[in-house]
Amino acid sequence: MMKYDFTSIMERKGMDAIAVDNVGKHMWGNEPQPPKDGFDFVPMWVADMNFPTCPAVTEAIIKRAKHPAFGYFTPREEYFDATIRWQEEHHKTAGLTKEAIGYENGVHGCVTSAVQVLSQPGDCILLHRPFYLGFSEDIETIGRKSIYSDLKKDEDGIYRMDFEDMDAKIKKYRIHLVIFCSPHNPTGRVWERWELEKAMEIFEKNKCYVISDEIWADLTFSGHQHIPTQMVNEWARQHTIAAYAPSKTFNLAGMIGSYHIIYNPYLRDRIRTYGENTHYNSQNVLSMHAQIGAYSPQGYEWVEELRQVLEKNCRYACEFINQEIYGVDVTMPQGTYMIFLDCTEYCRETGKTLDDVINAGWDVGIGWQDGRHFGGNCHIRMNLALPLSQIEKVCMLMSEHVF
Repeated sequence: MMKYDFTSIMERKGMDAIAVDNVGKHMWGNEPQPPKDGFDFVPMWVADMNFPTCPAVTEAIIKRAKHPAFGYFTPREEYFDATIRWQEEHHKTAGLTKEAIGYENGVHGCVTSAVQVLSQPGDCILLHRPFYLGFSEDIETIGRKSIYSDLKKDEDGIYRMDFEDMDAKIKKYRIHLVIFCSPHNPTGRVWERWELEKAMEIFEKNKCYVISDEIWADLTFSGHQHIPTQMVNEWARQHTIAAYAPSKTFNLAGMIGSYHIIYNPYLRDRIRTYGENTHYNSQNVLSMHAQIGAYSPQGYEWVEELRQVLEKNCRYACEFINQEIYGVDVTMPQGTYMIFLDCTEYCRETGKTLDDVINAGWDVGIGWQDGRHFGGNCHIRMNLALPLSQIEKVCMLMSEHVF
């Protein structure tokens, strides 16, 4: 019996949610179209959750909001203590201190600051493909070039890094900066220790710095443990900029509040100075209290239930698609709440294009996302952080109207 509510369908329309209010508006250029008459829209594209956040978060925000002054402030010791405790208990970090934690408006802000500090315009930066589209945009808009190393599926359908290709690309393009995604979005891979060790060995040999996006770290499934990149070895600890946030875990993207962990004082000073000199990388007092509430004892309890819900959702959808829908392949993720559908065989066998498939889904209210924006040639990305009843409904719509 669940203590928290992950089954009610939360009404988000008119409540400042891009996932529902921006359908058909073309603000980003990849929004779904509204469904045809008779169908309700199910948001499965923006990577936020259709669950209410942990009650401790809203309680912390309300408690602080009752005090009528919101002037200049510095972060509370409680903020740092809660963050260190969360990292130690969830991710087995060791030796984390207040000094290594720095505020970021978002993971993108951390990434762009680090890219500006650690590279020059025209430099090439390595990413894995499929990739999170935001990172390729971060790189390209500030004059750098993305170089991709493709993840390869093994005999069990698990996405793996191609270490030989990584090493070859780094050497060919004289790369000295890598953006690493752990757990990986959009494939849902939770990297094993040996994989991380091998990747760090390649990066060290080629004198690369590493920007590690670990925003999904809390959302791993049974049998899979997130290993912070900085905990792999001492070299990784001193050469990695790690970015975290409570936003994915607690549905707080609209609160704006992420943080970096940088152990190396030289890197820390340079990246912090760059971010601070923009005069826009400043913490919000309510987002600070939201994070304190999230990283409270109730937050620990709530996340454990959430992980069970997300794993059940992903397992249901993946089993249904692989068993009931011919020509579409999907790998059960090991974490996150995203799945990445490969429609290559279906399109080849039927003669339909990926656009045909995507539009057919949009017509009946399936608000999924074009996977080509993430480096998938014939793929669709789906967000499964919503009540299971909605996922069951979408699976039936896929079977009856799309495929």
